[in-house]
Amino acid sequence: MLKRFFNRRAGGMLWRNTVVSTGVFLLGLGVLWLLVEQAGVDPVLATGISFLVANSIHYIFGRTWIFAGSERKLSTGYALFLANAVVGLIVTVGLFWVLTEWTPMNYLVARVVVSVFAGLAVFALNATINFRQV
Repeated sequence: MLKRFFNRRAGGMLWRNTVVSTGVFLLGLGVLWLLVEQAGVDPVLATGISFLVANSIHYIFGRTWIFAGSERKLSTGYALFLANAVVGLIVTVGLFWVLTEWTPMNYLVARVVVSVFAGLAVFALNATINFRQV
């Protein structure tokens, strides 16, 4: 299974995913900051909300650019993308909680650290299960 991820084609998809993920992550980080600092929302809840906002936007780019040419129906693809996002959400919120409760790490720094792990997990799920391109 791992061999399928170590080729030029998969590397291109990972690169495009990284570009999109960075953009929507920064947007999500802005949403997180607004919710926590301006609206007074609990940081763990705000992390979940900002994650879902960013992932909805990410799907559009995933469908049209990262995994272009997918034969999966739009509705099925979106449903699977959201299911994969839930896995990412669990990883994100769980690791975020551990880092913010058990370390002196700032919540924004913790969110950046967590994004690497959750992002790779969700990319692998979408590349193999949803868009079936790896």
